[in-house]
Amino acid sequence: MVFSSLYFLTLFLPLNLILYYTLKSRSLRNWLLIVSSLFFYAWGEPVWVTLLVFSTLFDYFNAGVAGRHRGSWKGKAAVALSVAGNLLILGFFKYSGFIAGNLNSLLGINLQATAFGLPIGISFYTFQTISYVVDVYRGEVEAQRSFFKLLLFVSLFHQLVAGPIVRYREIAGAIEHRVETPAQFNSGVSRFIMGLGKKVLLANTAGRLCENFLGTDYTRLPVAGAWLGIALFALQIYFDFSGYSDMAIGLGKMFGFTYKENFNYPYISRSATEFWRRWHISLGSFFRDYVYIPLGGNRKRHLANLLVVWALTGLWHGASWNFVIWGLYYFVLIFAEKTLLLGVFKKAPALLSRLYLWGAVLVGWVFFYHLDLGEALHFLGIMFGVKACAFTSPEVAIHFLNNALFLVIAVLGCTPAANYVLRRLRDTVAVNRVLLPLANIVVLVLSIIFLVGQSYNPFLYFRF
Repeated sequence: MVFSSLYFLTLFLPLNLILYYTLKSRSLRNWLLIVSSLFFYAWGEPVWVTLLVFSTLFDYFNAGVAGRHRGSWKGKAAVALSVAGNLLILGFFKYSGFIAGNLNSLLGINLQATAFGLPIGISFYTFQTISYVVDVYRGEVEAQRSFFKLLLFVSLFHQLVAGPIVRYREIAGAIEHRVETPAQFNSGVSRFIMGLGKKVLLANTAGRLCENFLGTDYTRLPVAGAWLGIALFALQIYFDFSGYSDMAIGLGKMFGFTYKENFNYPYISRSATEFWRRWHISLGSFFRDYVYIPLGGNRKRHLANLLVVWALTGLWHGASWNFVIWGLYYFVLIFAEKTLLLGVFKKAPALLSRLYLWGAVLVGWVFFYHLDLGEALHFLGIMFGVKACAFTSPEVAIHFLNNALFLVIAVLGCTPAANYVLRRLRDTVAVNRVLLPLANIVVLVLSIIFLVGQSYNPFLYFRF
Protein backbone atom coordinates (compact mmCIF):
# COMPACT_ATOMS: atom_id res chain seq x y z
CA MET A 1 0.00 0.00 0.00
CA VAL A 2 1.23 3.50 -0.80
CA PHE A 3 0.12 6.86 0.55
CA SER A 4 -1.01 7.99 -2.88
CA SER A 5 -3.40 5.08 -3.40
CA LEU A 6 -7.16 5.36 -3.23
CA TYR A 7 -7.29 2.49 -0.71
CA PHE A 8 -5.06 4.43 1.66
CA LEU A 9 -6.77 7.79 1.17
CA THR A 10 -10.37 6.62 1.35
CA LEU A 11 -10.24 3.61 3.69
CA PHE A 12 -7.03 2.95 5.60
CA LEU A 13 -6.20 6.46 6.81
CA PRO A 14 -9.74 7.63 7.70
CA LEU A 15 -10.46 4.37 9.57
CA ASN A 16 -7.17 4.64 11.47
CA LEU A 17 -7.84 8.23 12.50
CA ILE A 18 -11.37 7.45 13.65
CA LEU A 19 -10.27 4.46 15.72
CA TYR A 20 -7.19 6.27 17.06
CA TYR A 21 -9.11 9.24 18.42
CA THR A 22 -11.95 7.03 19.67
CA LEU A 23 -9.51 5.19 21.92
CA LYS A 24 -8.55 7.17 25.02
CA SER A 25 -5.57 5.36 26.55
CA ARG A 26 -2.04 5.73 25.22
CA SER A 27 -1.50 1.97 25.43
CA LEU A 28 -4.51 1.17 23.22
CA ARG A 29 -3.50 3.82 20.71
CA ASN A 30 -0.02 2.33 20.52
CA TRP A 31 -1.46 -1.13 19.95
CA LEU A 32 -3.70 0.22 17.20
CA LEU A 33 -0.66 1.76 15.48
CA ILE A 34 1.29 -1.50 15.74
CA VAL A 35 -1.53 -3.61 14.28
CA SER A 36 -2.38 -1.12 11.53
CA SER A 37 1.29 -0.64 10.63
CA LEU A 38 1.88 -4.37 10.28
CA PHE A 39 -1.28 -4.62 8.18
CA PHE A 40 -0.08 -1.69 6.04
CA TYR A 41 3.22 -3.46 5.41
CA ALA A 42 1.59 -6.86 4.85
CA TRP A 43 -0.69 -5.36 2.20
CA GLY A 44 2.21 -5.52 -0.25
CA GLU A 45 4.68 -7.77 1.59
CA PRO A 46 2.73 -10.42 3.59
CA VAL A 47 5.72 -12.78 3.87
CA TRP A 48 8.33 -10.21 4.88
CA VAL A 49 6.43 -8.93 7.89
CA THR A 50 8.19 -11.78 9.69
CA LEU A 51 11.56 -10.35 8.66
CA LEU A 52 10.59 -6.94 10.05
CA VAL A 53 9.53 -8.48 13.36
CA PHE A 54 12.68 -10.62 13.50
CA SER A 55 14.94 -7.60 12.89
CA THR A 56 13.18 -5.75 15.69
CA LEU A 57 13.47 -8.69 18.09
CA PHE A 58 17.13 -9.19 17.13
CA ASP A 59 18.03 -5.62 18.00
CA TYR A 60 15.76 -5.53 21.04
CA PHE A 61 18.10 -8.09 22.67
CA ASN A 62 21.27 -6.49 21.26
CA ALA A 63 20.30 -3.09 22.64
CA GLY A 64 19.54 -4.61 26.04
CA VAL A 65 23.06 -6.10 26.23
CA ALA A 66 24.66 -2.93 24.84
CA GLY A 67 22.87 -0.78 27.42
CA ARG A 68 23.78 -2.99 30.38
CA HIS A 69 27.44 -3.38 29.38
CA ARG A 70 28.51 -0.02 27.98
CA GLY A 71 32.28 0.16 27.59
CA SER A 72 32.86 -3.57 28.10
CA TRP A 73 33.54 -6.25 25.52
CA LYS A 74 29.99 -7.56 25.91
CA GLY A 75 28.51 -4.21 24.94
CA LYS A 76 30.87 -3.86 21.98
CA ALA A 77 30.08 -7.42 20.90
CA ALA A 78 26.35 -6.65 20.97
CA VAL A 79 26.88 -3.60 18.74
CA ALA A 80 29.11 -5.59 16.39
CA LEU A 81 26.52 -8.38 16.25
CA SER A 82 23.76 -5.89 15.46
CA VAL A 83 25.73 -4.21 12.68
CA ALA A 84 26.96 -7.49 11.19
CA GLY A 85 23.61 -9.25 11.47
CA ASN A 86 21.61 -6.40 9.94
CA LEU A 87 24.08 -5.87 7.12
CA LEU A 88 24.11 -9.59 6.37
CA ILE A 89 20.31 -9.60 6.11
CA LEU A 90 20.38 -6.50 3.94
CA GLY A 91 23.21 -7.93 1.85
CA PHE A 92 21.44 -11.26 1.32
CA PHE A 93 18.24 -9.72 0.04
CA LYS A 94 19.61 -6.68 -1.75
CA TYR A 95 23.15 -7.48 -2.90
CA SER A 96 23.53 -11.26 -3.24
CA GLY A 97 22.67 -11.21 -6.95
CA PHE A 98 25.01 -8.27 -7.54
CA ILE A 99 27.88 -9.98 -5.71
CA ALA A 100 27.31 -13.32 -7.46
CA GLY A 101 27.17 -11.67 -10.87
CA ASN A 102 30.42 -9.80 -10.33
CA LEU A 103 32.20 -12.90 -9.00
CA ASN A 104 30.98 -14.88 -12.00
CA SER A 105 32.33 -12.25 -14.39
CA LEU A 106 35.62 -11.89 -12.53
CA LEU A 107 36.41 -15.57 -11.86
CA GLY A 108 34.56 -17.26 -14.71
CA ILE A 109 32.42 -19.33 -12.36
CA ASN A 110 28.68 -19.89 -12.17
CA LEU A 111 27.42 -18.89 -8.73
CA GLN A 112 23.63 -18.86 -8.45
CA ALA A 113 22.08 -16.31 -6.10
CA THR A 114 18.70 -17.11 -4.53
CA ALA A 115 16.08 -15.01 -6.28
CA PHE A 116 14.07 -13.15 -3.63
CA GLY A 117 12.11 -9.98 -4.16
CA LEU A 118 13.56 -7.06 -2.23
CA PRO A 119 11.49 -6.52 0.96
CA ILE A 120 10.04 -3.01 0.78
CA GLY A 121 11.69 -0.54 3.13
CA ILE A 122 14.47 -2.89 4.27
CA SER A 123 17.18 -0.30 3.60
CA PHE A 124 15.35 2.16 5.84
CA TYR A 125 14.35 0.05 8.83
CA THR A 126 17.73 -1.77 8.84
CA PHE A 127 19.49 1.57 9.35
CA GLN A 128 16.96 2.60 11.98
CA THR A 129 17.54 -0.46 14.15
CA ILE A 130 21.34 -0.20 13.76
CA SER A 131 21.26 3.44 14.87
CA TYR A 132 19.07 2.46 17.84
CA VAL A 133 21.57 -0.12 19.15
CA VAL A 134 24.55 2.18 18.60
CA ASP A 135 22.81 5.08 20.36
CA VAL A 136 21.95 2.85 23.32
CA TYR A 137 25.60 1.77 23.60
CA ARG A 138 26.77 5.39 23.41
CA GLY A 139 24.40 6.32 26.23
CA GLU A 140 22.41 8.74 24.06
CA VAL A 141 19.18 6.89 24.81
CA GLU A 142 18.05 4.17 27.20
CA ALA A 143 17.18 0.73 25.85
CA GLN A 144 13.45 0.24 25.42
CA ARG A 145 12.24 -2.35 27.91
CA SER A 146 9.09 -3.15 25.99
CA PHE A 147 9.58 -5.11 22.78
CA PHE A 148 6.20 -3.93 21.49
CA LYS A 149 7.10 -0.26 21.94
CA LEU A 150 10.28 -0.88 19.98
CA LEU A 151 8.21 -2.65 17.32
CA LEU A 152 5.99 0.44 17.20
CA PHE A 153 9.07 2.58 16.47
CA VAL A 154 10.30 0.29 13.69
CA SER A 155 6.94 -0.47 12.08
CA LEU A 156 5.18 2.94 12.16
CA PHE A 157 3.50 3.07 8.77
CA HIS A 158 4.14 6.81 8.47
CA GLN A 159 7.80 6.26 7.64
CA LEU A 160 8.19 2.48 7.32
CA VAL A 161 8.61 1.85 3.62
CA ALA A 162 10.48 4.90 2.28
CA GLY A 163 11.75 6.94 5.19
CA PRO A 164 12.81 9.39 6.34
CA ILE A 165 15.29 7.40 8.45
CA VAL A 166 13.93 8.15 11.91
CA ARG A 167 16.18 7.62 14.93
CA TYR A 168 14.71 6.15 18.09
CA ARG A 169 15.96 8.99 20.26
CA GLU A 170 13.95 11.45 18.13
CA ILE A 171 10.58 9.86 19.00
CA ALA A 172 11.28 7.91 22.21
CA GLY A 173 9.43 10.50 24.27
CA ALA A 174 6.46 10.53 21.89
CA ILE A 175 6.07 6.76 22.15
CA GLU A 176 5.69 7.07 25.92
CA HIS A 177 3.75 10.30 26.38
CA ARG A 178 2.90 12.23 23.22
CA VAL A 179 0.19 14.87 23.26
CA GLU A 180 -2.01 15.32 20.19
CA THR A 181 -3.33 18.84 19.67
CA PRO A 182 -5.82 20.28 17.14
CA ALA A 183 -3.18 22.72 15.87
CA GLN A 184 -0.68 19.92 15.31
CA PHE A 185 -3.33 17.77 13.63
CA ASN A 186 -4.33 20.59 11.26
CA SER A 187 -0.70 21.23 10.44
CA GLY A 188 -0.26 17.53 9.71
CA VAL A 189 -3.25 17.46 7.37
CA SER A 190 -1.90 20.44 5.42
CA ARG A 191 1.57 18.91 5.21
CA PHE A 192 0.18 15.56 4.06
CA ILE A 193 -1.94 17.14 1.33
CA MET A 194 1.02 19.22 0.17
CA GLY A 195 3.09 16.04 -0.15
CA LEU A 196 0.24 14.24 -1.92
CA GLY A 197 0.01 17.06 -4.45
CA LYS A 198 3.76 16.95 -5.02
CA LYS A 199 3.59 13.24 -5.69
CA VAL A 200 0.41 12.92 -7.74
CA LEU A 201 0.23 16.23 -9.58
CA LEU A 202 3.92 16.99 -10.11
CA ALA A 203 6.05 13.83 -9.80
CA ASN A 204 3.68 11.60 -11.77
CA THR A 205 3.27 14.20 -14.50
CA ALA A 206 7.03 14.73 -14.79
CA GLY A 207 7.53 10.95 -14.85
CA ARG A 208 5.09 10.46 -17.72
CA LEU A 209 6.66 13.29 -19.71
CA CYS A 210 10.26 12.12 -19.25
CA GLU A 211 9.32 8.75 -20.77
CA ASN A 212 9.17 10.56 -24.12
CA PHE A 213 12.94 11.10 -23.90
CA LEU A 214 14.51 8.60 -21.49
CA GLY A 215 14.71 4.90 -22.28
CA THR A 216 13.87 5.57 -25.93
CA ASP A 217 15.81 5.16 -29.18
CA TYR A 218 18.77 7.41 -28.42
CA THR A 219 19.99 7.41 -32.03
CA ARG A 220 17.12 9.81 -32.79
CA LEU A 221 17.30 11.91 -29.62
CA PRO A 222 18.48 15.53 -30.07
CA VAL A 223 20.52 17.54 -27.57
CA ALA A 224 17.54 19.56 -26.33
CA GLY A 225 15.51 16.37 -25.88
CA ALA A 226 18.24 14.82 -23.73
CA TRP A 227 18.47 17.87 -21.46
CA LEU A 228 14.68 18.21 -21.21
CA GLY A 229 14.29 14.50 -20.45
CA ILE A 230 16.86 14.38 -17.65
CA ALA A 231 15.52 17.67 -16.21
CA LEU A 232 12.06 16.09 -16.07
CA PHE A 233 13.52 13.06 -14.31
CA ALA A 234 15.22 15.40 -11.81
CA LEU A 235 11.84 16.98 -11.11
CA GLN A 236 10.15 13.59 -10.85
CA ILE A 237 12.58 12.12 -8.33
CA TYR A 238 12.58 15.28 -6.20
CA PHE A 239 8.81 15.63 -6.01
CA ASP A 240 8.41 11.86 -5.61
CA PHE A 241 10.70 11.51 -2.61
CA SER A 242 10.19 14.91 -0.99
CA GLY A 243 6.44 14.45 -1.45
CA TYR A 244 6.62 11.09 0.33
CA SER A 245 8.65 12.68 3.13
CA ASP A 246 6.10 15.50 3.45
CA MET A 247 3.29 12.94 3.70
CA ALA A 248 5.24 10.96 6.33
CA ILE A 249 5.88 14.11 8.39
CA GLY A 250 2.24 15.13 8.05
CA LEU A 251 0.98 11.69 9.11
CA GLY A 252 3.30 11.79 12.10
CA LYS A 253 1.81 15.09 13.23
CA MET A 254 -1.73 13.71 12.89
CA PHE A 255 -0.82 10.95 15.36
CA GLY A 256 1.30 13.06 17.71
CA PHE A 257 4.81 12.33 16.34
CA THR A 258 7.33 14.86 15.10
CA TYR A 259 9.79 13.77 12.39
CA LYS A 260 12.72 15.85 11.23
CA GLU A 261 12.82 17.45 7.80
CA ASN A 262 14.28 15.32 5.01
CA PHE A 263 14.51 17.89 2.19
CA ASN A 264 15.31 21.59 2.21
CA TYR A 265 15.00 22.83 -1.38
CA PRO A 266 18.15 21.07 -2.62
CA TYR A 267 17.91 22.44 -6.17
CA ILE A 268 18.59 26.00 -5.01
CA SER A 269 22.02 24.92 -3.73
CA ARG A 270 25.22 26.56 -4.97
CA SER A 271 27.48 23.50 -4.66
CA ALA A 272 27.33 19.73 -4.47
CA THR A 273 28.33 19.98 -0.80
CA GLU A 274 25.33 22.18 -0.05
CA PHE A 275 23.08 19.98 -2.22
CA TRP A 276 23.78 16.99 0.02
CA ARG A 277 23.07 19.02 3.13
CA ARG A 278 19.60 19.61 1.68
CA TRP A 279 18.85 16.32 -0.12
CA HIS A 280 17.74 13.19 1.81
CA ILE A 281 19.01 14.76 5.02
CA SER A 282 18.28 11.69 7.17
CA LEU A 283 20.50 9.46 5.00
CA GLY A 284 23.34 11.97 4.90
CA SER A 285 23.26 12.46 8.67
CA PHE A 286 23.21 8.67 9.19
CA PHE A 287 26.38 8.15 7.17
CA ARG A 288 27.99 11.15 8.87
CA ASP A 289 27.24 10.01 12.43
CA TYR A 290 27.64 6.24 12.06
CA VAL A 291 30.28 5.88 9.32
CA TYR A 292 32.23 9.06 8.56
CA ILE A 293 32.90 10.28 12.11
CA PRO A 294 33.67 6.79 13.56
CA LEU A 295 36.17 6.26 10.72
CA GLY A 296 37.98 9.43 11.74
CA GLY A 297 36.01 12.19 10.03
CA ASN A 298 38.18 15.19 9.21
CA ARG A 299 40.80 14.23 11.79
CA LYS A 300 42.52 11.38 9.97
CA ARG A 301 42.29 9.68 6.58
CA HIS A 302 39.86 12.38 5.48
CA LEU A 303 40.02 11.47 1.78
CA ALA A 304 39.61 7.74 2.41
CA ASN A 305 36.67 8.37 4.74
CA LEU A 306 34.93 10.50 2.11
CA LEU A 307 35.53 7.80 -0.48
CA VAL A 308 33.99 5.11 1.72
CA VAL A 309 30.94 7.22 2.58
CA TRP A 310 30.15 8.13 -1.02
CA ALA A 311 30.71 4.62 -2.32
CA LEU A 312 28.28 3.36 0.36
CA THR A 313 25.82 6.15 -0.40
CA GLY A 314 25.71 5.04 -4.01
CA LEU A 315 25.51 1.36 -3.14
CA TRP A 316 22.70 1.99 -0.64
CA HIS A 317 20.52 3.20 -3.52
CA GLY A 318 20.83 0.00 -5.50
CA ALA A 319 22.79 -3.16 -6.24
CA SER A 320 24.27 -1.95 -9.51
CA TRP A 321 27.51 -0.32 -10.59
CA ASN A 322 25.72 2.74 -11.94
CA PHE A 323 24.69 3.67 -8.38
CA VAL A 324 28.26 3.21 -7.13
CA ILE A 325 29.52 5.44 -9.93
CA TRP A 326 26.81 7.97 -9.07
CA GLY A 327 28.03 8.03 -5.46
CA LEU A 328 31.70 8.28 -6.46
CA TYR A 329 30.80 11.08 -8.87
CA TYR A 330 29.64 13.13 -5.88
CA PHE A 331 32.80 12.16 -4.00
CA VAL A 332 34.87 13.71 -6.80
CA LEU A 333 32.69 16.84 -6.93
CA ILE A 334 32.70 17.42 -3.18
CA PHE A 335 36.42 16.73 -2.83
CA ALA A 336 37.15 19.16 -5.66
CA GLU A 337 34.90 21.80 -4.12
CA LYS A 338 36.56 21.49 -0.72
CA THR A 339 40.11 21.68 -2.12
CA LEU A 340 40.68 22.90 -5.67
CA LEU A 341 37.60 25.09 -6.10
CA LEU A 342 37.09 26.45 -2.57
CA GLY A 343 38.03 30.03 -3.49
CA VAL A 344 36.05 29.92 -6.73
CA PHE A 345 32.77 29.14 -5.00
CA LYS A 346 33.22 31.88 -2.43
CA LYS A 347 33.64 34.51 -5.16
CA ALA A 348 31.31 33.18 -7.86
CA PRO A 349 27.98 34.98 -8.46
CA ALA A 350 24.98 33.07 -7.11
CA LEU A 351 23.50 32.57 -10.58
CA LEU A 352 26.68 30.97 -11.96
CA SER A 353 27.16 28.68 -8.99
CA ARG A 354 23.53 27.55 -9.18
CA LEU A 355 23.85 26.88 -12.91
CA TYR A 356 26.93 24.80 -12.12
CA LEU A 357 25.00 22.86 -9.50
CA TRP A 358 22.07 22.19 -11.82
CA GLY A 359 24.39 20.99 -14.58
CA ALA A 360 26.33 18.79 -12.17
CA VAL A 361 23.18 17.27 -10.65
CA LEU A 362 21.64 16.55 -14.05
CA VAL A 363 24.80 14.74 -15.16
CA GLY A 364 24.62 12.72 -11.95
CA TRP A 365 20.98 11.77 -12.57
CA VAL A 366 22.05 10.30 -15.92
CA PHE A 367 24.08 7.66 -14.07
CA PHE A 368 21.30 7.19 -11.53
CA TYR A 369 18.66 6.55 -14.17
CA HIS A 370 20.59 4.23 -16.51
CA LEU A 371 21.47 0.83 -15.10
CA ASP A 372 23.53 0.17 -18.24
CA LEU A 373 26.72 2.25 -18.17
CA GLY A 374 27.01 2.15 -21.95
CA GLU A 375 23.58 3.76 -22.27
CA ALA A 376 24.50 6.36 -19.66
CA LEU A 377 27.65 7.35 -21.55
CA HIS A 378 25.74 7.41 -24.84
CA PHE A 379 23.14 9.69 -23.27
CA LEU A 380 25.86 12.00 -21.92
CA GLY A 381 27.34 12.13 -25.41
CA ILE A 382 23.98 13.34 -26.72
CA MET A 383 23.64 15.95 -23.95
CA PHE A 384 26.99 17.48 -24.88
CA GLY A 385 26.54 17.21 -28.64
CA VAL A 386 29.01 14.42 -29.29
CA LYS A 387 26.53 11.74 -30.37
CA ALA A 388 23.45 13.84 -31.05
CA CYS A 389 21.49 13.60 -34.28
CA ALA A 390 20.52 17.30 -34.03
CA PHE A 391 20.21 20.11 -31.52
CA THR A 392 16.42 19.97 -31.35
CA SER A 393 13.41 18.60 -33.23
CA PRO A 394 9.74 19.46 -33.80
CA GLU A 395 8.72 16.76 -31.31
CA VAL A 396 10.87 18.28 -28.56
CA ALA A 397 9.53 21.76 -29.29
CA ILE A 398 5.93 20.50 -29.16
CA HIS A 399 6.47 18.68 -25.84
CA PHE A 400 8.15 21.75 -24.37
CA LEU A 401 5.52 24.25 -25.50
CA ASN A 402 2.59 22.02 -24.56
CA ASN A 403 3.95 21.60 -21.03
CA ALA A 404 5.56 25.02 -20.48
CA LEU A 405 3.09 25.98 -17.74
CA PHE A 406 3.70 22.71 -15.90
CA LEU A 407 7.47 23.22 -16.15
CA VAL A 408 7.21 26.74 -14.71
CA ILE A 409 5.05 25.52 -11.81
CA ALA A 410 7.36 22.54 -11.14
CA VAL A 411 10.53 24.63 -11.19
CA LEU A 412 8.97 27.19 -8.83
CA GLY A 413 7.91 24.27 -6.63
CA CYS A 414 11.58 23.42 -6.18
CA THR A 415 12.16 26.83 -4.58
CA PRO A 416 10.95 28.37 -1.30
CA ALA A 417 9.00 31.05 -3.21
CA ALA A 418 5.53 29.82 -2.19
CA ASN A 419 6.58 29.34 1.44
CA TYR A 420 8.07 32.83 1.47
CA VAL A 421 4.76 34.34 0.37
CA LEU A 422 2.82 32.27 2.92
CA ARG A 423 5.17 33.33 5.73
CA ARG A 424 4.59 36.98 4.85
CA LEU A 425 0.84 36.41 4.97
CA ARG A 426 0.81 33.97 7.90
CA ASP A 427 -0.98 36.29 10.31
CA THR A 428 -3.65 37.26 7.82
CA VAL A 429 -7.02 35.90 8.93
CA ALA A 430 -8.20 35.43 5.34
CA VAL A 431 -5.17 33.27 4.56
CA ASN A 432 -5.39 31.09 7.66
CA ARG A 433 -9.14 30.59 7.68
CA VAL A 434 -10.02 30.72 4.00
CA LEU A 435 -7.17 30.51 1.53
CA LEU A 436 -5.13 27.65 3.06
CA PRO A 437 -8.14 25.37 3.76
CA LEU A 438 -9.44 26.09 0.24
CA ALA A 439 -6.03 25.30 -1.28
CA ASN A 440 -5.91 22.03 0.67
CA ILE A 441 -9.34 21.02 -0.60
CA VAL A 442 -8.46 21.87 -4.20
CA VAL A 443 -5.17 19.93 -4.09
CA LEU A 444 -6.82 16.92 -2.40
CA VAL A 445 -9.70 16.81 -4.89
CA LEU A 446 -7.39 17.23 -7.88
CA SER A 447 -5.08 14.50 -6.56
CA ILE A 448 -7.97 12.05 -6.14
CA ILE A 449 -9.26 12.88 -9.64
CA PHE A 450 -5.79 12.25 -11.07
CA LEU A 451 -5.49 8.95 -9.16
CA VAL A 452 -8.87 7.73 -10.42
CA GLY A 453 -7.89 8.35 -14.02
CA GLN A 454 -4.26 7.20 -14.11
CA SER A 455 -2.34 3.96 -13.83
CA TYR A 456 1.11 5.58 -13.54
CA ASN A 457 1.72 5.97 -9.80
CA PRO A 458 5.09 4.52 -8.76
CA PHE A 459 7.18 5.56 -5.76
CA LEU A 460 10.77 5.56 -7.04
CA TYR A 461 12.35 5.15 -3.63
CA PHE A 462 10.41 1.97 -2.80
CA ARG A 463 13.06 -0.01 -4.69
CA PHE A 464 15.78 1.26 -2.34
